[in-house]
Amino acid sequence: MLDEEIKEKPINTDSYEEDIPEEVGSVKIADEVISIVAGLAATEVTGVAGMSGGLAGGIAELLGKKNFSKGVKVIVAGKTVTIEIYVIIEYGVSIPEVAITIQEKVKEAVESMTAFEVAAVDIHVQGIARRPVKEIEEAKQ
Repeated sequence: MLDEEIKEKPINTDSYEEDIPEEVGSVKIADEVISIVAGLAATEVTGVAGMSGGLAGGIAELLGKKNFSKGVKVIVAGKTVTIEIYVIIEYGVSIPEVAITIQEKVKEAVESMTAFEVAAVDIHVQGIARRPVKEIEEAKQ
């Protein structure tokens, strides 16, 4: 008889959703945070020698400040983000392949960490860097 009582009483899952308030507060993410996420994702891509941040970024690094948003420009419109990345690519790699990989990694990182929709990731190749001779010799061995 106990089994029959359980079958007769349907489980109401809607009541759990009603107990949760729709809005607890607001979360605001600074543009600088989005820039840092995008910059870190871009520098993790194989073939990226560094980010190009211009004169101000170079002076900050000389003074000992590490700027993780260097070389990244973010334009936020509502919940949509457009990102511009300025990179220096290693000599000998395929620039289009590296650029596509940067676009994919940056889009994935920003969308998963911030819940913003990434409309576009524009890549600007600002230069080519040669690996140090020591690294080239180690790779040959």
